Amino acid sequence: MCKEAEVKDVAEKTVEAAESAVEAAAAEAVEAAAAPTETMADLGDALEESLKKGPQNDDPVWDKFEQMLEEKTVFPVKVDSVVKAGVVAFVDDVRGFIPASKLSNGYVENLEDFKGKTLDVMVITADKAAKRLVLSAREVLRQKEKEAKAAALAACQVGDVKEGTVDSLMDYGAFIELEDGVSGLLHVSQIDFKRIEKPSDVLEKGQKVQVKIIAIKDGKLSLSMKALKEAPARAEKSDRPERAPRSDRGPRRERKDEEVFNYKETGKATTSLGDLLKGVKLD
Repeated sequence: MCKEAEVKDVAEKTVEAAESAVEAAAAEAVEAAAAPTETMADLGDALEESLKKGPQNDDPVWDKFEQMLEEKTVFPVKVDSVVKAGVVAFVDDVRGFIPASKLSNGYVENLEDFKGKTLDVMVITADKAAKRLVLSAREVLRQKEKEAKAAALAACQVGDVKEGTVDSLMDYGAFIELEDGVSGLLHVSQIDFKRIEKPSDVLEKGQKVQVKIIAIKDGKLSLSMKALKEAPARAEKSDRPERAPRSDRGPRRERKDEEVFNYKETGKATTSLGDLLKGVKLD
């Protein structure tokens, strides 16, 4: 009896598996029959939609670089290596070149000094076709200096006393570089109370001086050294030498009245001997 029950159980399971397989096949057939059939028109529509979106090989990173170029975006990069006439830094895995002339405001003597350094740069060339990316740190440095100078100038006020260095000498004055990077003009008339022909007579380039801001106009400073000096005292009336009294200065010179002749010619000129001897007495 046990064997018969076991055989019956196996048979029932086999039937159930067969029925499940038949049901799955039937479901797949129904689903396939219900699915829409793709036509050439459907493929054409899909192709047109793809072309509207642009070619699949279009690299969006270059569009980003072009936008950064237009907006003058400032971003940091790390110098990876040194090459001829410049250094290389990678931006989004794209090789960017920084020329030696664009690494600093001044002359770069040794490019190796920049290897491994992080620099703030901006894009100055983004050639998508040639895959050429050129960066510059110099423009960023100049912009920062300009902003710092504007901030320092805004902080200056008339009456401020500052220390500066004589930067250059002209016939009409000297340009003074102040401690905060702002420069101003020290006119020759503002150097001293005494008359000075040329600033170079009393000043030299590189000399440290104390100056006072006496005017700010159109972003330019007018400076004075004279304003920090004590004006020479004027001679008071009591200090002037007294003049001797009138009686001690001798007699006043008398003015002689000058004869004034009002001559008016009347008649005619004559040269007769009688007229010449008229009124002359002869002994």
